[in-house]
Amino acid sequence: MLHVTCDLCGKKLRPGEDQRYVVKMEAYPVDDPAQITDDDLDLDHMEAISQMLQECEDNETDLELVEPYKSFRYDLCSQCHEKFVRDPMARDKEPKFQFSKN
Repeated sequence: MLHVTCDLCGKKLRPGEDQRYVVKMEAYPVDDPAQITDDDLDLDHMEAISQMLQECEDNETDLELVEPYKSFRYDLCSQCHEKFVRDPMARDKEPKFQFSKN
């Protein structure tokens, strides 16, 4: 038997009894190409590539790899789904502060 819980509130969702929603999201970088000029066409691109490769070899340990594509999948109960549809980015969520009792 498949056991599913809401990824936001933790409610157990029973197959066939509780409505369950699946939310899928993708995050990826966007490369907006710049406009090509005549100066760009006059550049020696082979030299620029050679220099970039040399810099990568020299700084091999300093390379920071960024994951280019990430997908997310969440199971939501009907109440959390309603909240998500109203405010997908949770912009209206009030910050909760925990102050110590001094």
